[in-house]
Amino acid sequence: MVYRCIEEVCRVSGPCPSQGILDVILFNILASIICGVIDGILGIMLLVPLYSLAVLLPSIAVCIRRLHDTNRSGWWILISLVPFVGGIILLIFLCIEGDAGDNRFGPNPKLAAA
Repeated sequence: MVYRCIEEVCRVSGPCPSQGILDVILFNILASIICGVIDGILGIMLLVPLYSLAVLLPSIAVCIRRLHDTNRSGWWILISLVPFVGGIILLIFLCIEGDAGDNRFGPNPKLAAA
């Protein structure tokens, strides 16, 4: 899972299947928790901000690739700025199935892999 997550983050072109985005989210949550525990043990608050800064742009790229898979513009990521419901709406967009066939952003990743 870790290798697949790193592979999804490092590849900045093409669509991203829904399992790929869920792997990235899960990996980021677990890594943030581990960094937080280490920060707490050492009594510093350095690892969590550094990790968050390091994964900011790759995470945005994966979200945009996933939005493209569902035939939505990458600008939909800005809906997460809406208080309370924006993040929930974006999470729903990221988790729903992509288009059955090709869309304006490229081929369906499930059909391309087969």
